[in-house]
Amino acid sequence: MAAAADEQLLLHLKLAFLALEPPACVLTLARKAGGGSVTPHVQNFILENCIGTNVGKSPNYAYVETILKKVIVEAELSSDIVIDEIYEELGQCMLSKTNNSSLDMASKIYKDISFLSPTYDNVSSNPVSLVAQLSCSTNMLEGDTGCCLWPSSLFLSEFILSFPELFSKKSCFELGSGVGLVGVCLNYIGASKVILTDGDVSTLANMKANMEMNSLYIKDSQLVIESNNKVECKYLSWEEASDKDLWGCQRDIVLGADIIYNPSCVPHLVRVLSMLLREDNEQRTSVKAATSKETSDEVSEKGATGGRIAYMATVIRNVDTFSCFAKAAADAKLSIVNITSTVAPSSFLPYMLSYDRSSVQLLEITLLS
Repeated sequence: MAAAADEQLLLHLKLAFLALEPPACVLTLARKAGGGSVTPHVQNFILENCIGTNVGKSPNYAYVETILKKVIVEAELSSDIVIDEIYEELGQCMLSKTNNSSLDMASKIYKDISFLSPTYDNVSSNPVSLVAQLSCSTNMLEGDTGCCLWPSSLFLSEFILSFPELFSKKSCFELGSGVGLVGVCLNYIGASKVILTDGDVSTLANMKANMEMNSLYIKDSQLVIESNNKVECKYLSWEEASDKDLWGCQRDIVLGADIIYNPSCVPHLVRVLSMLLREDNEQRTSVKAATSKETSDEVSEKGATGGRIAYMATVIRNVDTFSCFAKAAADAKLSIVNITSTVAPSSFLPYMLSYDRSSVQLLEITLLS
């Protein structure tokens, strides 16, 4: 049992490294795996199972260098031996970083987001249920927020994987899709149609690249129509969107993660939500919350009995902005129910120490008749 627990800690360390978790978080996991210090065994594991295995086409030398330096300092402080290979790898990394300085100046980094099965018994033969390969931005503070990975996106992804029956065989439409993580999860659980949208051209291009990297994006529009379990990426500006733009877009379920962030965008977001949730003359399949017996009664009556429904995950960073959204939604006859405490998703990302699940609120939105 102890050996299995040790293997689980090492697995978490590896997955955190591949996800490019903050170096301090990786070091914390390395310390746990070593029973309180970064032992030679853990150092060897980092060299053999972490370094050079990131999904990126080129190594993130700055990240690797930081990890190695922290490992050395931690081991020296705890009087552990620092194996020679760690010093050698650090030297090679610093040399490669100097020779390839333009690579570390690139605006994108590559992350593996691995979803662990919450039911696996310690370390089974295949504890990882899904891996999403994503190109993300390093320039969040320079306005490239659409290409960053946000906590709400992780939370919404866990929600989808926790209740696959709710989304399986449904047409799903996401607003402000960013890097496209939610789309990867929707495809995985068998959504009949997945449409990802964004109003920023550079974000849309990165999203398409991510779908290609995960073998989900089909460029030919006719093939998109004919293909099952494939993702379609579309440009959608909330300010300019009209019923015509949404005509023919299948959607039983609308999703959004961290899209309530700017008061000036709120009226446009509410207008688009209203259009997406409005029933038209097409025949629609009812949305049934076929979750476990324990949670089936916790999904709202509207969502269980039929009609289009939206699920929105958000971190309330500014109370005034959220209040603005709530008022605009009420004026547009949108019902908002906070289901965070009643339909809690399972933890698929226990190794992501930087991910604060408690900060995310899950909203269920429907259009009142």
